[in-house]
Amino acid sequence: MKKLVAVISGDPDSINSEIIAKAWKKRNKFKNINIFIIGSYDLLKKQFEILKIPLKINKINNLNDVNSKKGLSIYDIPIKFNKPFAFEKINKKNYIFKSLNIGIKFASEKKILGFINCPINKNEIFQNGLGLTEFLAKKTGTFGNEAMLIYNKKLSVSPITTHIKLKKVSRSISSKKIYNKIFTINKFYKTKFQIKPKIAVTGLNPHNDEFRNNSEEKKIILPVINKLKKRGIRVVGPISSDTAFMKFKNKNYNVLVGMYHDQVLSPFKAIFGFNAINITLGLPFVRISPDHGTGRDIIKKNIADPTSLIEAIKFFTR
Repeated sequence: MKKLVAVISGDPDSINSEIIAKAWKKRNKFKNINIFIIGSYDLLKKQFEILKIPLKINKINNLNDVNSKKGLSIYDIPIKFNKPFAFEKINKKNYIFKSLNIGIKFASEKKILGFINCPINKNEIFQNGLGLTEFLAKKTGTFGNEAMLIYNKKLSVSPITTHIKLKKVSRSISSKKIYNKIFTINKFYKTKFQIKPKIAVTGLNPHNDEFRNNSEEKKIILPVINKLKKRGIRVVGPISSDTAFMKFKNKNYNVLVGMYHDQVLSPFKAIFGFNAINITLGLPFVRISPDHGTGRDIIKKNIADPTSLIEAIKFFTR
């Protein structure tokens, strides 16, 4: 029997139904994995009709009924709707959390290999700069040891701080946070790929603030790197972020760790586009999401790219 992976349908006001349908059409790329959707059968059916994507679907309420021969299986989470791509905030929020909690339950009970959650609008669902990474860590008792890894087999990146305002970054980085996240990344690569990864760490300031005595580079980042080296972790830095992506081509880094989200995500996406996935490390199960947002500006235009979702599914075959 093929191993099960859940795909949580995520935000209903989004391109998620489109990328799900397009990924399913290319299921020959992940033959060894049996995927099913956690979401509303009626909603997805209606959205597929609006998108004019013919798809055979199968409503289930038991994982034993997942059967790709009957079509794309949907573990039904009902939601009331009038307009299939427009929802009240509270209705949508309840739907998303219910879907997530079922995915967490299945993964925690080892009924599935893990789950992929399609994008959600974090600002509508979470508060105080928290995102799904932090929500899952708190839910599973692993908060403080989680890490966001944007994975590509050529190079991965990880921000120490995630979805917070730029003005809050400097006071949000700490020796403990940097140490824990890099330790988690190193453990993941050793466990998943049986390698000791080469990890580069950027500074926070332009040109590392020339390593002035009161700089974050000298007070916080450099001492942590030296401590990690003593633990046998292959880590270098802090390197100046303006040349970090130039250096990776010559130094063969596996992971580039930055201090804030756009410091590493912007150049990474310029190089790799949608050929990447977002993995939450440090959880007791595997959680992945496509490395893009809800795409509300292109809903119903049938131009959404399913590449990242397909790559997320394929990751479970490795």
